[in-house]
Amino acid sequence: MTHARVGSGPIRVLRVIARLNVGGPARHVALVTAGLDPTRFSSWLVTGSENPGEGSLEPYVHAHGVEPLSVPEMVGQATISPRDAIALVKLIRVTRQIRPHIVHTHTAKAGFLGRVAARMSRVPIVVHTYHGHVLSGYYGPGRVFALRQMERGLACLTDRLIAVSERVREDLVSLRIAPRRRFAVVPLGLELDQLAAATNHRGVLRGELGLSRETKLVGIVGRLFPIKNHGLLLDAMARLATAREGIRLVVVGDGILRATLEERARRPDLSGKVFFTGWRFDLPEIYADLDVLAVSSRNEGTPVSAIEAMAAGCPVVATRVGGLPDVIADGRTGTLVPPDDAPALAAAIGRVLDDWVRTDRLRREAQADVRRRYSVSRLVADLQRLYVELLTAKRVLTV
Repeated sequence: MTHARVGSGPIRVLRVIARLNVGGPARHVALVTAGLDPTRFSSWLVTGSENPGEGSLEPYVHAHGVEPLSVPEMVGQATISPRDAIALVKLIRVTRQIRPHIVHTHTAKAGFLGRVAARMSRVPIVVHTYHGHVLSGYYGPGRVFALRQMERGLACLTDRLIAVSERVREDLVSLRIAPRRRFAVVPLGLELDQLAAATNHRGVLRGELGLSRETKLVGIVGRLFPIKNHGLLLDAMARLATAREGIRLVVVGDGILRATLEERARRPDLSGKVFFTGWRFDLPEIYADLDVLAVSSRNEGTPVSAIEAMAAGCPVVATRVGGLPDVIADGRTGTLVPPDDAPALAAAIGRVLDDWVRTDRLRREAQADVRRRYSVSRLVADLQRLYVELLTAKRVLTV
């Protein structure tokens, strides 16, 4: 089977992601699929199935005019099972029907199945984006070793590897997934205009929770999953609540640890001071009423909640892990603390709450910085330029 070079028609791009669970990667693929210049590109999006409790962004994807092709057997889990063989066969079938010039995969399972399907279908250009990685901090030594070996092999099938931040690229290079020259860094792009106007929604969340304007409200937004380390924030909040009156925590999101975290929040040191909202999509209303957004993760690719909060003018305190230092300039656009250090996290949140002059300066600089660096238009332009460069280098496209 052969693919024709790009002629007078558009460049065909087939994008593959394992699932449209709530988070940055699903938003990313929706925005890019919808945003590519339709006079130059035709785009398709293939997705699999969400895991229980993850929540789905499929309505968000549809709202952007993208109708995904479904391969339900593709599930984002770090295991190999018979359903993966079915998913691979279906992906090969879709790929051969569309005959894309580029297959671009996102997330680990889609990166495995999509890249193999692309090479078996003789697609000219294969690209994979690392929105983070599960090669440390998630699993035991045996599985981590197997995953690293798999990613090294898959890198050989890939024309260009993309990292969403400098830190993610350096992690992958240090893990010997591929040499630095094989990577491009393409930061995320997000819809930030509504968040910039978040102050118009002040009082909505506090009214819902029955909190006064004087109550200090700390928030965290994301999956209730071990790598996010919500327990660290609960321990930090317990320290803060012991030292001061009128402070509360709102936990936005859901996941496998919800029952465990709710049980922790019922202990005397936090009883009545923590609210669990589940998944929420009215994010401007959420960020508008937070005095601080906390990110307590053990690892991150590019932390979407931090970027969103900064765009909304909400101060951010985060652990110094993964891609967070690429997003937050400590002391200039936010505050970074060591990971797994509840006293340090509590102290940093307390300083933000107490020193409003400094905090106001931080949040203003953060708002300007993320609007410049993380716009959708910049993301789409970066990828279009990369696609053309790769196609031209392989003489699939003549310009």
